[in-house]
Amino acid sequence: MVVLIAKHLKDHCSRAQIRYSVPEEAEHGTFVGNIAEDLGLDLTKLASRRFQVVPSSRSPYLEVNLENGVMFVKDQIDRELICKQSASCQLNMEVFLEDPLELFRVEIEVVDINDNPPSFPETDITVEISESATPGTRFPLESAFDPDVGSNALRTYDMTTNNFFFLDVQTQTDGNKFAELVLEKPLDREQQAAHRYVLTAVDGGQPPRTGTALLVVKVLDSNDNVPAFMQPVYTVSLPENAPAGTLVIQLNATDKDEGLNGEVVYSFSNHISSRVKELFSIDARTGRIEVRGEVDFEESSLYQIFVQAKDLGPNAIPAHCKVLVNVADVNDNAPEITFSTVTESVSEKAAPGTVIALLSVMDRDAEDNGQVHVEILGDVPFKLKSSFRNYFTIVTDGPLNREHVDSYSVTVVARDKGTPSLATSKSIRVQVSDENDNAPTFTQPVYDVYVTENNVPGAYIHAVTALDPDTGQNSLISYSILECDIQSMSVKTYVSINEETGYLYALRSFDYEQLKDFSFMVQARDSGAEELASNATVRVIIVDQNDNPPLVLAPLGKNGTAREPLPRSAEPGYLVTRVVAMDADDGENARLSYSIQRGNENGMFRMDWRTGELRTARRVSTKRDPHQMYDLLIEVRDHGQPPLSSSASVLVVLVDSVAEGRGGGDKGATTKAKDGALDLTLILIIALGSVSFIFLLVMIVLAVRCQKDKKLNIYTSCSARQARSRKKKISKSDIMLVQSTVNVGGLAWPKVPVEESGSFGSHHQNQNYCYQVCLTPESAKEPTSSPTLTTTRCGAVMSAYTDPQPDIISNGSILSSEVRLINHYSSPMCGNTITLVLS
Repeated sequence: MVVLIAKHLKDHCSRAQIRYSVPEEAEHGTFVGNIAEDLGLDLTKLASRRFQVVPSSRSPYLEVNLENGVMFVKDQIDRELICKQSASCQLNMEVFLEDPLELFRVEIEVVDINDNPPSFPETDITVEISESATPGTRFPLESAFDPDVGSNALRTYDMTTNNFFFLDVQTQTDGNKFAELVLEKPLDREQQAAHRYVLTAVDGGQPPRTGTALLVVKVLDSNDNVPAFMQPVYTVSLPENAPAGTLVIQLNATDKDEGLNGEVVYSFSNHISSRVKELFSIDARTGRIEVRGEVDFEESSLYQIFVQAKDLGPNAIPAHCKVLVNVADVNDNAPEITFSTVTESVSEKAAPGTVIALLSVMDRDAEDNGQVHVEILGDVPFKLKSSFRNYFTIVTDGPLNREHVDSYSVTVVARDKGTPSLATSKSIRVQVSDENDNAPTFTQPVYDVYVTENNVPGAYIHAVTALDPDTGQNSLISYSILECDIQSMSVKTYVSINEETGYLYALRSFDYEQLKDFSFMVQARDSGAEELASNATVRVIIVDQNDNPPLVLAPLGKNGTAREPLPRSAEPGYLVTRVVAMDADDGENARLSYSIQRGNENGMFRMDWRTGELRTARRVSTKRDPHQMYDLLIEVRDHGQPPLSSSASVLVVLVDSVAEGRGGGDKGATTKAKDGALDLTLILIIALGSVSFIFLLVMIVLAVRCQKDKKLNIYTSCSARQARSRKKKISKSDIMLVQSTVNVGGLAWPKVPVEESGSFGSHHQNQNYCYQVCLTPESAKEPTSSPTLTTTRCGAVMSAYTDPQPDIISNGSILSSEVRLINHYSSPMCGNTITLVLS
C-alpha cells in the first residue's frame, strides 16, 4: 500500500503514513516494502537528506536499508508472542528525512497463520462428579487454548463416544468456544469409580490442527447443599487502560451447610480463556476480582469472567456465575476499509457510472470516534457513490483509453471525527481491459530481402514484424501471404510465411539468371472479435552467385580447336585473333580476364587480359620450321569468388601471306571447314527460330494480360519482375562500322588488320548502304550460356537472314564467318533497337 495520509504542520515539517502487511514466521530477509519508493521519495537524495529511523520506534523484528528505503524482516516474527490473541496485530515504525524535515509513520500488520494447534493446559483433565448428580447436570471442562486468531482459532471440541456423557460446545459472546460435560445417565460409584475419555480440541485452520487431553471422571459421594450466588450474571464497566489492582467486582456466595461444607472458596471456571486469567485475578477467600494486566478496548470491548464457588466439604458441587466486564473506549482506532468486491478490469469502452468496486468502511470506536468521512484521492476518472449505511461503490467518471493509461491506482481515504482525528487509506489497482480498436502495423511499409541464388529450399530468408498496441487476443497477430502470380505461378510456390512469427522461407532454389527480383504482399491480422488487418510489401532481390563459367564464343574451330594464320613477316603487335567469351553471371562474376596458359614458346605472343586480343610480341624466327604450329591454350577466367574458368585451344599456323593462310591447303579441307560452318549456322538458325516463336507467343499473352489489367484498373504489387537485361549501355566508343570482306577459298578474311574505331561510318556495296553495329568486349556481355533471346518488359523480336553482310570486327579481329544470324532486340518501352550479329 502506498501513502495513506499526509499532513503539513505549522513548523514546516510534513507527516505521512504508510501501511504494509507481512505474515508471521517470515524468514530473515523477507521483503516487506520499499518505503522510499512507495512514498515517492528520490532515492538519490536519501543519504544527503539523512534518511533514518526514529530510534524510539525501532523494532527488533524489522530493519530498513537506509540507502534504498527497503524494509525487510530482521528476525522471525511470532504474532502470538507480540500481540497475544488480539484480532489485529500491528508493528509501528517512524522514519524521517531532513532538509526539509519530513516524518513518516509506517504501520506493519502481522498476518496470522495457522502455526499453532489447540492445546490443553494439562494432558490429564480430572473432573469429580458426585454419584448423586442427576442427568442433565453440566460440568464445565477446562478449555483448550489456541494462540491463533480468526479462522485459525479454536472451533469445536469432541470426545470419545460413551453412554454416560456428551459434550455441549457453546460459544461465548466474544466468539470463544468452551465445552461442558453433560451427564446423560446416572453414575454408580460402586460399579465404576472412574471413567476415562479422550477429549479433542479442533481449530478452524486449513488443514485443521487438533490437540488432545485425557479426560478422567472420578465419581464421588454426594454433598447435600451447594453454594449460591446472589445473581447468575453480574455486569460492570471498566475504563480502558485501568491500572493493575483496580477493583472490578466483589462477589459473594453463601452455603447453608456448616463447617467445611459451608466454607466457600472462589476460583475461575475451567473453561475461562487464558487471556482473561492474564488480565484479571480473583481472591479465593474473598471473591474479589481485580485488574491484573493491561485492559485494551481495541483488543476486546467485553470480557466474560466465569467464576465458580465450591465448599470445602466432601463431594462438593460448585456453583457458577458470570461477570460481564464492559471496557470504555477512547479514540485510538483508525477507520477500517474493506473491499467486498473489486472488478479486476474495466473495458476502455465502459460507460460513465460503471461500478468497479464495492467497499465498506467501519471504525471500531464509538460515537464521534466512529463517524467516518470517505473520499478518493487524486485526479482519476472514478468517483465514490454512497450505497447504504457504511457501503460505497466506486464508479467510472470519465472516458477510458487503455492505450494511454492501462491501469489506475485508486486510493480511498477514510477519516473519523474523533479527537485527534485518525485516517486510513486503501488502494486498489484497476486494469483497463482492451478493445480491438487498433489494427496491426508493420515496422516497415516495404521490406527489401536479399537472397543469394542457389539457396537451399526451405531456408529462412527474412522476418516481417507487425505491432499491435492492443493486448491479449486483440494483439495476437497472424501473418499470411496475399495470393498473386509470379511467372504465371502462385507466389505461395516461391515463399511461405510462419503465421505466428512472420518468418519468411524460400520454397525453391532461386536462379538469378532466370529471376532477378519479385514482389508480393504480406498481411498481418489480429485475433480480435472483429479482426483488423494491414498489409506490407516484400521485395525479394536475388543476389548473383558465381555459378556459371565463362563461355568461349570465338574463335570457333573444329573439335574445339581453332586454326588461325600468322604471316611469317608479321610485325610485333600483329593481331592474330581475338578470343570472345561471355558469362551468364552479373557484376564481378561476369568480368572476364584472358591469359595464355600453355604453348607460348619464347614469349612469342602476348594476350590483352581485358579484351582477349592475341597479338605477336616479336617477329617469327627465320629458323623456325614453317610446318611447326603454335599450339596455344587460352584460359578465360571470371572474377567471382571462387573464380570459374574455361579454356580455348588455338593453333597458330605460319603462312607466307594472308591469302595463302586463309585459302591454302587442299580443297577438301576447305570444303570440310565450310561444311562445318554451315552445319553450325543451321543449328543456330533453328535454335533462334524456335526461341523467336516462343517469345512471340509470350509477347501475345503479355499484351492480352496488360490490356485486361488496364480495363480493370487493378494494380498488383506482386507482378513478377523477370531478369532485366544487365547489358552495358551502348556508347559511341563501343560501336564501329566495318567494310565487307573478301571471300578467299569460301572463307571470309579481312584485307588488312583493322584497328578499333570509335565513330560511326558506312560502306557502299552493290549500290546499297549497310550499317553494322559492332560491340566492344565490355558491352557485349550476355547473361545466358548461349546466344539465346532474353525476355524483358521492353519485349524482344528476333529475325535471321543469310545475305552477305559486313563482318563484325572488334579491335581489328574478325569474329564471324560468311553466314550469320542477326538478333534485333526492339524495345517499345525503351525506344531502342540493337542489332547483334552472331556467328
